[in-house]
Amino acid sequence: MRITDIQRCEVRPGRLVEWTLSPATVARAALLPEDTRPPAYIQESHIRTARTVREGGLFVPTWLGAAFDVPGPVDLDALQSALREWTVRHETLRSGFREDGDALRRFTLDPGEVELHREVVGDFTDRAELVRHLQNRFDVAADALSWPNLIYTAVVRADGASVYMAFDHTNVDAYSIHRIPAEIHELYAAAVAGRALERPPVSSYIDFCEIERADADRIDEGHEIVARWREFIRRCDGTLPAFPVDLGLTAGGPLPEQKLMGEPLVDAGSAAAFEAYCRPHGGSLVGLLAATALIVREIGGQSVYRTVVPFHTRVRSRWSESVGWYVGGAPIEVPLDPAPDLPGALRLVRAQLQAARPLARMPLARVLKLLGADFRPTSPDLYSIVSYVDARDIPGSGQWAGQAAYGLIRVSYGDQVCVWVNRVPEGLWFACRYPDTDVARKNLRLYAERLRDIVVGVGAYA
Repeated sequence: MRITDIQRCEVRPGRLVEWTLSPATVARAALLPEDTRPPAYIQESHIRTARTVREGGLFVPTWLGAAFDVPGPVDLDALQSALREWTVRHETLRSGFREDGDALRRFTLDPGEVELHREVVGDFTDRAELVRHLQNRFDVAADALSWPNLIYTAVVRADGASVYMAFDHTNVDAYSIHRIPAEIHELYAAAVAGRALERPPVSSYIDFCEIERADADRIDEGHEIVARWREFIRRCDGTLPAFPVDLGLTAGGPLPEQKLMGEPLVDAGSAAAFEAYCRPHGGSLVGLLAATALIVREIGGQSVYRTVVPFHTRVRSRWSESVGWYVGGAPIEVPLDPAPDLPGALRLVRAQLQAARPLARMPLARVLKLLGADFRPTSPDLYSIVSYVDARDIPGSGQWAGQAAYGLIRVSYGDQVCVWVNRVPEGLWFACRYPDTDVARKNLRLYAERLRDIVVGVGAYA
């Protein structure tokens, strides 16, 4: 899917309908006993960061979402049935947390306790007004510090409807978002036809949280993983790495607003050629990181490229269809002095990733706790990232273009740079969230252009 924000996902006017968990469902949830399965460290860190930033006087929405079209005329009852069935299928979507002093206590609804409430909001004839309404509504309904923290909407027209869904990050990652259009379409088609859709149960992210946390709690400050992170952070001057180019930020200044850059990077042929060139070294992720290392040296004169590489933690097939936040990070350091050529950079990055990838299975929040470092978060992003996802094998990917399917991110405030490169059937799609300064805009535009040049120009190295 193409990653973008609500402003750039082909929103068209129509009648807005929304679904939230019903008041009766919310009332039942308030009476639930504690679910002893704990939050994942990444969930806990996300909620605490949101709390810290909010207490600092700034509301920073961080929801993720999906957008896609359904052909019409649309049967709203069938769509509601599909949305409810999808929600109850994924246990994390019917689970939340209560604060108990410094602890987060989980509660989880049974499938039969979940009902959706439908409301016709009204007719919108102005696109800009509709976009503003959706963003403002999602900011409130998918807030990290409240529950429920999800919302489903549809903009209904005679020829069909556009579905927009938003979730707090605690319950979804990019892979979860990518799977939504096909799953909802399948459930909707079954509901329209009046037939039951028999599918095996999906594994629960809440069970994964319990397993991962138990494993993480077995290590102590003397563990090798903790030692490797300690040394990496020491070489980053005691913090986690930012994107190593000038972003025009003032030290100690307020958290800046952000902007989004989203565009096609290269076509399918160039993406395939780049993958073929990089495959002996590990594939396109290695290539993108190697290219980034060379570019940041060119722009900022860096002698070492340090970053944290996101990896999914769905290491077993049982989690492949599960909705949740299955992401860890691995630290890498790529020496750039003397400056390597692209083949040399590929070899360096591959070696770093092979050595560091096992670290992604240990939650960074657990490591930081063991380090005893005061990483009091001031930004929703602890560090900058360059992420790569090959989405072509995800069910329904061939229909995304015709369905106007997008993965949505909220662009609000932050001092980090987050880059997402997705391989879709049409080629490589580039999206970047960055601080809204003239310097950052100039340098990130240069980064995108140089990245395109390198991907297209791999033939020169053959």
